[in-house]
Amino acid sequence: MKINKILIGLCFLSFAQGATAQDLQVSKKLNKSLQKVAPQALQAHVSYLADDRLLGRKPGTEGYRMAVDYVVDHFKEMGVQPAGEGQSYLQRVRLRTAVPTADARLTVRSTTAAPQNLIPGRDFSIYPHPEQTQVEVEAPLVFAGYGISAPDLGYDDYANLDAKGKIVVVLRGAPEQFPSTVTAYSMDLQTILRTAANHGAVGVILASANPKAGVPSLQNGVHSIMGPDGKVAVSRNYVSDQIRLLANINQPTLLHLMRQAGLDLEQTLASMKKGVPASAPLPVSIAAQYSSAHQDFDSYNVIGKINGSDRQLKEEYVVHSAHLDHVGVGTPVDGDSIYNGAHDNASGVASVLEIARIYANLKEKPKRSVLFVMVTAEEMGLLGSAYFAAHPTVPKARLVANINTDMPTLIAPLLSVVPLGANHSSLENPVRQAARHLGLSVEADPEPDQNRFIRSDQYSFVVQGVPALHIKYGNKTADGKNNLDERVKVWRAKYYHKPQDELNDTFDFEAAKAYVQLNFLISYQVAQNPQRPSWNAGDFFGTRFKN
Repeated sequence: MKINKILIGLCFLSFAQGATAQDLQVSKKLNKSLQKVAPQALQAHVSYLADDRLLGRKPGTEGYRMAVDYVVDHFKEMGVQPAGEGQSYLQRVRLRTAVPTADARLTVRSTTAAPQNLIPGRDFSIYPHPEQTQVEVEAPLVFAGYGISAPDLGYDDYANLDAKGKIVVVLRGAPEQFPSTVTAYSMDLQTILRTAANHGAVGVILASANPKAGVPSLQNGVHSIMGPDGKVAVSRNYVSDQIRLLANINQPTLLHLMRQAGLDLEQTLASMKKGVPASAPLPVSIAAQYSSAHQDFDSYNVIGKINGSDRQLKEEYVVHSAHLDHVGVGTPVDGDSIYNGAHDNASGVASVLEIARIYANLKEKPKRSVLFVMVTAEEMGLLGSAYFAAHPTVPKARLVANINTDMPTLIAPLLSVVPLGANHSSLENPVRQAARHLGLSVEADPEPDQNRFIRSDQYSFVVQGVPALHIKYGNKTADGKNNLDERVKVWRAKYYHKPQDELNDTFDFEAAKAYVQLNFLISYQVAQNPQRPSWNAGDFFGTRFKN
């Protein structure tokens, strides 16, 4: 294929860090394809996927299966090829819900006082075990600060701390000098569990420093994906059977434990926040006994493919992803109990479907192949994407980039965007090129405290070493006040994870059209560039997860 028929003026060397970027030149033919993106088509997708008939698209339900069938039918109609298992569009995902039973016991033991039985639901709660129905463990405690081991960043809670065979008590947080994305990664439960396991711990207790906070209720269960061997393949709260206990304790219980070692909570927190670890052994042990019940059911990722045109590069894949699920039927709000998930994430699925349509209609396909992956169980902990990223239906080493779409919150004209994660890799350049071409500004995350980088499916690809990003709205507004985040906060309070997230007048489908065009242009540049995306030199995530 002669690339100048489709895309003229791309300087692929400009992907190198520090190079001068040239403006993206788009041919008339490609621009015509972009202009065919129809707001009405996007609205029609959202209308179906967020209809009451689908009952909130919860995995394992008929409503979710209707959503699967809808995507498959549209892939077929467009000419998008199947890229799932067995020549199908589907990847089977075996989900397990583990529920705690009522017999959990947590006892604090010391050599100087009588055993203290903590009160379940008030003092503690225990995560159910996803593989075993009965668990008993007893071990000494150590306080491990934030549970972070990052000597390359000058901070290590495990330095000079013997955690082998012990249960570590940790507080969720990070030193104030950590960048927001690194803080989000450090606070992620999977990170805390893996770090504890790597240091020989047999249990993790998550402690609250808030005197007004209780312990989280886990009575609705926690979710995992089971592999063909009957073992956990993916989980957000389990890493191996080495960690026998994952529990929560409230602030009074934490204070009691710390006093045993002569530790002051406020002084300890202040030290950790400034980047000085305050880890210490605690002269007590914990004995835990708990039971778990399991329920298994099937769900599906839906995967389509546009084959690339280059003899070699077509064996590599750029991935567009969006989660197809939502939370189903729940507690009524203003008389409505169906959590339709129109913005979250019917809008994301609609966007990826229309991106697929652009690719399908191109007479000359890009050099690399493009995958369109609609994942299940995002609302259960990014499970479907984590399973696909770890066990893709194409060779894992051939995944070169992920562009994720999750609740873009398109409620106003799209004038600027925030490319979450793009600053960690060479993906930043195609983002800026595409945005400039469409007249959009690129901004830093206006809400870094929301930890959005690890809260959606792009993170599943990052931890598998695949450069990834997620395009969100920016702050720019037509009136020049540039405070769209304030409007989004009001929207979020009224609609996010509520039955009121339906197809309504909050949608701006012209903005959705621009969003589709932007995401397409980003992936198209990646698909055409002979050089695959790379992590920035010395990048935190690239260093930890580089393939």
